[in-house]
Amino acid sequence: MHETANDLPRDRRAEMNVLMNQRLADAVDLFMQMKQAHWNVKGPNFIGLHELFDRIHNAVGEYVDLIAERIVQLGRAAEGTVRVAAARSRLADYPLAIAEGVVHVEAVAKALATFGQEVRSTAVEADELEDFDTADLFTQVSRGIDKWLWFVEAHVQTTR
Repeated sequence: MHETANDLPRDRRAEMNVLMNQRLADAVDLFMQMKQAHWNVKGPNFIGLHELFDRIHNAVGEYVDLIAERIVQLGRAAEGTVRVAAARSRLADYPLAIAEGVVHVEAVAKALATFGQEVRSTAVEADELEDFDTADLFTQVSRGIDKWLWFVEAHVQTTR
């Protein structure tokens, strides 16, 4: 770990950095999954979904940056390459042989929901380690992911 005057104890920073690098891998994977959906969606709702998936991709890029910068702030290197993400991500593989909008909506919703669950878990763990700034960061990411999940799921939800 790099030296820092950050007052969080070194062992807590080390534990948080391992956890945050795991979330970074998930976030990089999600980032590319959103672009995969953006590139390949087809069907009557093409333009709306194409633009929505691109907006989510851009937002997830901001989350990637927030997580990576927090890792470095706490004294460790951010491990955010695509190869590291592929090896570590907890997200399911994005289906490559799909085109129909509703199928992409289901795949994107699954990825967002999984990432949201992992992010909330990280916020709780950060809070338990009394790293309240990291907990706040992951709470912020969680709120954003929940919003995007709502936008995506609205494409398949109906009232009864």
